[in-house]
Amino acid sequence: MKRIVFATFGSLGDLHPYIAVARELAKRGHRPLIATFEEYRGNVEAAGVGFAPMRPGMAGFGERAAIVERLVDPWRGPEFLVRGMFMAHVRESYADLARACRGADLLVTHPLAFAGPLLAAKEGLRWVSTALSPMTLFSAMDPPLLPAAPWLRWSRGLGVAAYRTLFLIPRALVRRWERPLREFRAELGLPATDATALLEGQISPRLHLALFSETLAAPQPDWPANTRVCGFPRYDGTPPDARTRGELEDFLGAGEPPVVFGLGSSAVMVAGGFWRAAIESAGALGRRALLLTGQPRDRFGALPPAIGVFDYLPYSAVFPRAAAVVHSGGIGTLAQALAAGRPQLIVPVAFDQPDNARRAVQLGIARSIPFRNATAAAMTRELQGILSAPDCATRARAIGERVTREDGACAAAEALEGICRNQARQIP
Repeated sequence: MKRIVFATFGSLGDLHPYIAVARELAKRGHRPLIATFEEYRGNVEAAGVGFAPMRPGMAGFGERAAIVERLVDPWRGPEFLVRGMFMAHVRESYADLARACRGADLLVTHPLAFAGPLLAAKEGLRWVSTALSPMTLFSAMDPPLLPAAPWLRWSRGLGVAAYRTLFLIPRALVRRWERPLREFRAELGLPATDATALLEGQISPRLHLALFSETLAAPQPDWPANTRVCGFPRYDGTPPDARTRGELEDFLGAGEPPVVFGLGSSAVMVAGGFWRAAIESAGALGRRALLLTGQPRDRFGALPPAIGVFDYLPYSAVFPRAAAVVHSGGIGTLAQALAAGRPQLIVPVAFDQPDNARRAVQLGIARSIPFRNATAAAMTRELQGILSAPDCATRARAIGERVTREDGACAAAEALEGICRNQARQIP
């Protein structure tokens, strides 16, 4: 029995994959623990997984919707995320994670858990890194679509060397943001490094787990040599209560499969007029719609019977029963949509979402429009194209079968068990 600590920050899409892997490890007799925002304690403990708080807490940055509004800015958002939220609090993160890792056999980190690699180096703790989406591998052979620098992807047409040269521009920006981390590294007595923490510095030399499907991104020659693609570890929360299940079944049973609209756990905070546009679009299509809004139904006033509104439902409970799925392209949401085998309209907001959307479109199972352009007319036009294309539905079903055959949680757990089979030094 091994004690395995997962360190992660971000939205629910950055938490749920680790819950899935942790639950699989627990089934195998291990003692997993997740260190993350205090605000996620209930989510982790409800899944039956051990929890440890790791600062910073979200409450310290203000009201959640205001935080997300800052984060989704394509120019200033990444700097706020890296420098303002995590680099500024790396000492607190390190202290909390060190407590969580006492007696641990293995540490597993999310790309934003910057304290993790420092702790592993300082204490001699075995460490495995992870990538939740292809974007975080920053391949020059398969360049990601970065929201603040889409020109980088298009520069790939000039060749790999040209792309790598141009990529030095965002790399220099990121390195400037990481100055507090380098200073703390020196305080810990660790040798200086030229590695950028957000890029190659987040990669463990021992094992790097790609927690997504090869369907979404095939391995590239310039991925880290120790990368293992596991597939999606899918988990999307606790099942709804009996009353909510009854309401859902009543709605789904009252007519044809609806178009399901959902914006994940982050974009939902900056939805603005999206839900009204979704309702108008469904009306123009003559379709039923189910909206997962993150807010009470009564905020929408009187709605026709063809429109169902729920504040939250696990996507696995509704996506497979949809005519099509409209979502913002977060990796956790995309994993559920791919597994459901349904055509998709993706309205990316920020982060890895534009790149995830691009990949889904290339698979021939989705269309995409930027969130800022997701008007009722635009969504009606794109959904009409999706719903009237039988080949899109056929491809989506085939991909759904492929993705559901993968067991990302099991593959990741087996890989971690393999690392743990060798004796490791524990933190005293």
